[in-house]
Amino acid sequence: MFFKTAGIEVAFWIPPLVAFIISFFTSMGGVSGAFLLLPFQMSFLGYINPSVSATNQLFNIVAIPSGVYRYYKEGRMVWPLAWVVIAGTLPGVFIGAIVRVSYLPDPKKFKLFAAAVLLYIGVKMIRDLMQKNASGSDKTNSEKRFQEIISNYRKKTVDADTSNQNVLPVVTITHFNRKHLGYTFYGEQFDIGFWGIFALSFIVGIVGGIYGIGGGAIIAPFFVTFFRLPVYTVAGAALMGTFVTSVAGVSFYQAIAPFYPNMSIAPDWILGILFGIGGMAGMYIGARCQKYIPARFIKWMLASIIVFTAAQYVKAFFGF
Repeated sequence: MFFKTAGIEVAFWIPPLVAFIISFFTSMGGVSGAFLLLPFQMSFLGYINPSVSATNQLFNIVAIPSGVYRYYKEGRMVWPLAWVVIAGTLPGVFIGAIVRVSYLPDPKKFKLFAAAVLLYIGVKMIRDLMQKNASGSDKTNSEKRFQEIISNYRKKTVDADTSNQNVLPVVTITHFNRKHLGYTFYGEQFDIGFWGIFALSFIVGIVGGIYGIGGGAIIAPFFVTFFRLPVYTVAGAALMGTFVTSVAGVSFYQAIAPFYPNMSIAPDWILGILFGIGGMAGMYIGARCQKYIPARFIKWMLASIIVFTAAQYVKAFFGF
C-alpha cells in the first residue's frame, strides 16, 4: 500500500500490528508509544519528512482514548494532574512545532536532538532505580500495598465482597489549588507543587512538539523519577495530557502546512489512523493488565526502551 504524504510503501497490516505491540507495553507506564513509533517510521519505513511528527500525533489521537477510559474506569485518573499537564504542554507544543519545521527539518540533526532528550531521561531513570534497588526501597508504600492486594486477589485469598472493594485502585483528591495538588492512594499521601508541574509540562511540551509525540508523551517518567509519584496513578493523567496536546499539535501542523508549500508538513491521515487502530487495542489491553505488573518492572521497562531508542538515534546520526 502506497502512502502519498509519507512517500512510502508498506503492507497495510504492518502499521497497526507494530502499534499494537508497542502500545501494549508502553501504555502501562503512561506513555503512548509514539516515541517508539517515530524511529520505526524514520528508520524502518523511510518516512523522514517533517510530517512524520504530525502523523505520530495523529496516532495518539486515535489510540489514547481507549487507555484513558480504562484508567478512568478503574479509578486511577488523577484529573487535576491531567489538567495541569494540559495547561503547561499546550503552549509548549506550538513552540515545538515551529522549532521542528524551522530549525530541525534535517532528519540527521533531528535524530541527534531526539537522542539527547531520550538519553537524559533514560539514564536518570536507571540511576534512580539502581539507587533505590540498592537501598531496598524502589517502590512507594502505596505501590507495595496495591501489589499486595492484587496478589491476594489473583490467589483468591480474599472473599468476594472485599476483593471488589480493594482491587479497584481508587485515587482520592485531597486538595487542588494554584500552589499544591494533593491526593491519596492506598493510604499514602502525595503532595506536589502546582508550578513545578506546570514548568515541567511546559518544557516537556516543547520537546514533545519538536519530537512529534504529543506534549505529555514523555512526562510520565519525569513524574515517577523526579516527583516520586506511583506509576499506577500517573499513567492515565499522562496519556490524557498527550491526547489533548496531540489534537492541538495535529491541528497546528495542518494549519501551517500551506505556508511551507515545498515541505511535507501535514500528517499522513491514512497511515496515522492505521497506526492508531493498532494502538487503540494495545493501550486498552495494556491499561487493563497494568495492575498485574510490578511497578519496578514497568519502570525498568520504560527506562530500557528509552535508552535503547536513544542509542539507535545516536547510531543513525554517526552512520554506524
